[in-house]
Amino acid sequence: MKKIGIIGAMDEEVAGLKKEMNVTSSTTIASMEFLEGTLLGKEVVVVRSGIGKVNAAVCAEILAGIFKADAIINTGIAGSLNAKIDIGDIVISSDVLHHDMDATGFGYSLGQIPRMDVLSFQADATLIETAKEVCETVNPEIHTHIGRVVSGDQFISDKEVKNRIVTNFEGYCTEMEGAAIAQTAYLNNIPFVILRAISDKADDSATVDYPTFEKKAIEHSVNLVKGMLEKL
Repeated sequence: MKKIGIIGAMDEEVAGLKKEMNVTSSTTIASMEFLEGTLLGKEVVVVRSGIGKVNAAVCAEILAGIFKADAIINTGIAGSLNAKIDIGDIVISSDVLHHDMDATGFGYSLGQIPRMDVLSFQADATLIETAKEVCETVNPEIHTHIGRVVSGDQFISDKEVKNRIVTNFEGYCTEMEGAAIAQTAYLNNIPFVILRAISDKADDSATVDYPTFEKKAIEHSVNLVKGMLEKL
């Protein structure tokens, strides 16, 4: 993993990393600014993708095809789908899938993309283990969980929608980019991991929780990414 691509959906999710980078070049492609350089001794490309699965997929493909990233880390925030996962906790992806993909009318499992041979995309074992070990050190005040991340082009703030996603997919958290990045990494045979700090409960309280806890959740994510770069 000589060159690591780091994606955040929002400026806030990558601002802390950009500040500490030794930037050697800046390239704008598809309205996204890709910063190349070093961070904590590792060669990195840091980029804000924008929100949603299309933005995320375009960004990941540029990292793979143009910048030749050897691995992709996606950092950000998400809503909890599990009562044991509290606001502020970190979820490390075991696997990732699209909760809004439905081709069941053609005989596919709910969430499976037609004509693909997998339902979900498996995160890299080394990146998972590194993230778990690092998070317990750099964020000792929170809990770390390894489990399924589910993605859709929806901000989940309705309890009925949340319960349906939990029943169908047994996800640990829900967000809007991870599955697109995971699918792109899978197609390019690049190791990846999705890291999510929990900012809300993905229910009727989400619109209240999110602004309150967003800043702290992002801080936990940045601490984790920096710790991983030192260890990889």
